[in-house]
Amino acid sequence: MRDPIREVAIVAFGQSRHVRDSAETSEVEMLMPVLHDVLARTGLKAGDIDFTCSGSSDYLAGRAFSFTMALDGVGAWPPIAESHVEMDGAWALYEAWVKILTGEAETALVYAYGKSSPGDVREVLTRQLDPYYVAPLWPDSVALAALQAQALIDAELTDERELASIAVRSRAAAASHPSAQLRGAVPVGEPLVGPLRTGDCPPIGDGAAAVVLAAGDTARRLTDRPAWIRGLDHRIEAHSLGVRDLTDSPSTRLAAEHAGAFERPVDTAELHAPFTSQEVVLRRALKLDAPGSTVRINPSGGALAANPVMATGLIRLGEAAARIQRGESDRALAHATSGPCLQQNLVAVLEGER
Repeated sequence: MRDPIREVAIVAFGQSRHVRDSAETSEVEMLMPVLHDVLARTGLKAGDIDFTCSGSSDYLAGRAFSFTMALDGVGAWPPIAESHVEMDGAWALYEAWVKILTGEAETALVYAYGKSSPGDVREVLTRQLDPYYVAPLWPDSVALAALQAQALIDAELTDERELASIAVRSRAAAASHPSAQLRGAVPVGEPLVGPLRTGDCPPIGDGAAAVVLAAGDTARRLTDRPAWIRGLDHRIEAHSLGVRDLTDSPSTRLAAEHAGAFERPVDTAELHAPFTSQEVVLRRALKLDAPGSTVRINPSGGALAANPVMATGLIRLGEAAARIQRGESDRALAHATSGPCLQQNLVAVLEGER
């Protein structure tokens, strides 16, 4: 959906320092400073927020309805209008965006968090797979990404040298980022699951992020340069990996088309690509490899520098919005994904004030 009747913008973005293990802090303790930060950036108090939506996964926490504990950090009394998605926080932002578009809210707080350190996240993510034919085989997330990488190499769409260069560029971009888990030069690393090496894969870590959305003149009042959401759409591939072409992402392309991404060039692209090979797929689907292109891809370092599962996609939207608010971008594309091998994809187009 693009060019909605009601304008909606991201007016504030904050995130935690992403770390390998946050065993000494609970989800609430990890989240509260981030929530306080985004509210302080706008001057809003919790009672000023019309709608709150969160994204997280009970599978990571290992207990049912774990997201209700995080509400302690938000403050659920007096009663608030609240919702939760068992998805990356980017999809929580989509729900909040729709809520504002329909006129049911003027402001919204969206947050997401993930603690991957308590368990084996590679095994946890197998629960996303088809429960009858694939999940019983226990192919983990890295093995499936390796299948996708090998398919790209076999199709002569990339090679191991290009994959290594993506890792180097992404992590070098994060050298001065205060929230990144990995900063500066990172070795290519040892073979992990061929053809992927450790440098091609995201770090395992814990972290949280939050954004504040606002409509029209409220957004203009809360910040000097709102990051307007000009289009936002999400699509999904077939669940079965066997019926998909892993070298392409038609759902990303379709979401981008419906979000208006191809109408005018963008200058920044924050892509949710946890593996180097997935950036290759996304660049092709989003037409970012055009000759002479000057698009900055993942200037924050992307998911290769910090990958708090269930918050990484929301961070892509937040990073794109933050660049617009700082005046470093005029038109940015943000992408989020969920599921194995880029199964579900969300694309947003953000712009500064026209």
